[in-house]
Amino acid sequence: MVRVGVIGCGRIGRVHADAIAVHPRAELAAVYDPVEQAAREVGTQFGAAWGTEVDAVLTDPAIDAVVVASPTPTHVDLLTQAVRRGKAVLCEKPIDLDLARVDACRAEIGALTERVMVGFNRRFDPSFRDIRTRVAAGEIGGLEQLVIISRDPSPPPAGYVATSGGLFRDMTIHDFDMARFFLGEVVEVTATGSTLVSEEIAATGDIDGAVVVLRGASGALCSITNSRRCAFGYDQRLEAFGALGMLTAANQLPTSVRFSGATRTEVAAPYHNFFLDRYTPAYRAEMDHFVTAVETGSVPSPGFGDGRAALVLAEAANESLRTGSTVKVVEG
Repeated sequence: MVRVGVIGCGRIGRVHADAIAVHPRAELAAVYDPVEQAAREVGTQFGAAWGTEVDAVLTDPAIDAVVVASPTPTHVDLLTQAVRRGKAVLCEKPIDLDLARVDACRAEIGALTERVMVGFNRRFDPSFRDIRTRVAAGEIGGLEQLVIISRDPSPPPAGYVATSGGLFRDMTIHDFDMARFFLGEVVEVTATGSTLVSEEIAATGDIDGAVVVLRGASGALCSITNSRRCAFGYDQRLEAFGALGMLTAANQLPTSVRFSGATRTEVAAPYHNFFLDRYTPAYRAEMDHFVTAVETGSVPSPGFGDGRAALVLAEAANESLRTGSTVKVVEG
């Protein structure tokens, strides 16, 4: 049984605690949060030890692995401490908002980066993963075009946006990783954005909608469309196109029931309206991969290098947005 501790008991920490609690080969050993009420609630809900001192998790020799689900500025320090104490780490994205700090962390922990998995859970979505497997098998021929659409139901609070690192580092970073999952190395980024959704987001200097075009080393193109608002729910779609055909993943609904009548036909329930409804299976599959890596001593994927590469693309997109030019990328 792999004993896992969770650092951070906010929304995403609770998601990971749930995934650990239902896993047949994992045990939620302890949870930590500096806010006592949050730590107590999660610990009580899942029957785990809880506390407000992070060292209790990091120094416990009986804990095999930790999930770092705390605020982004704490990620580097916590994952560094954890791997140095022999623990495997699942770190939420991004590793940090500052690429220089990510590089300094990589230099400091060296080969221990192989003990770090980064939380790009969408790689584990059954539909997206199935398409990627079939593309890799040549079902549509060589991949020529990839389309990723990701729109949130409503904007996050302005206070969150102000510390998020901006749309590209906070939201699009998932899509940058998905693009790399399909294309491999990305060599060019062209980005444009707008502020049509939220005056509060505009006031922070951020954008709330974007279209990004990526060029892979193979020549394949990827377009990413993002918005902080979507009137019809959580819009998560993907299309892979090649010489022999196309594979698509559509939005998901709670059920497959449709109504048809005299004035309407094929009326369905709304799309999922929350990322947990849409991606719970992906979070649980992600946790299974992490637990298996801990059990077998294998290197988890996506890893530290993938987290860095996605941040490189986010920075390139910000530069393209600022300059209006296509930016050449060296992932490094």
